Amino acid sequence: MFIMTGSFFLVACVANNGDDVDQFINDVPKGLSPKIPAIPQPQAYSPTLYNLDNSLSDPFKSRKSDAKHGGVHPDLSRPKAPLEAYPLESLKFVGSISKPNLKYALIKAPDNTVQPVKLGNFVGQNFGVVTAVRDDGITLKEIVQDESSGDWTERSASINAQE
Repeated sequence: MFIMTGSFFLVACVANNGDDVDQFINDVPKGLSPKIPAIPQPQAYSPTLYNLDNSLSDPFKSRKSDAKHGGVHPDLSRPKAPLEAYPLESLKFVGSISKPNLKYALIKAPDNTVQPVKLGNFVGQNFGVVTAVRDDGITLKEIVQDESSGDWTERSASINAQE
């Protein structure tokens, strides 16, 4: 009986007529065709100059403005005043002294020295010129350089009494 069962399995494996799975496996690749579009031809590269009309400035050159062009610019050749060594934020207004037709502001520096300041004196690291001396502080006109264009511009600043 053992031999009969074994021979039955051998005959079943050899028979190949009417097998649906084999038919399906043979038919599937016939219905599949690749739908891949053709690769487009590459376009030719045409280089263009970035700054053809020289309207843009060279990013590797300094952008300092010349005094010839007019506008505001500091006097870099004059000797510095003692209070120009300190940032404006570190200076303190501590009082004022008045004489006939002349008023002085007393400014305390970070090194604890007190300096008298009058109209036209220079104060701070941004070329600040004293434009007004009041009982409660001083007003300055600073000349600062714009980082993007390199032009010098004026701005107002003040040192007021601290309470």
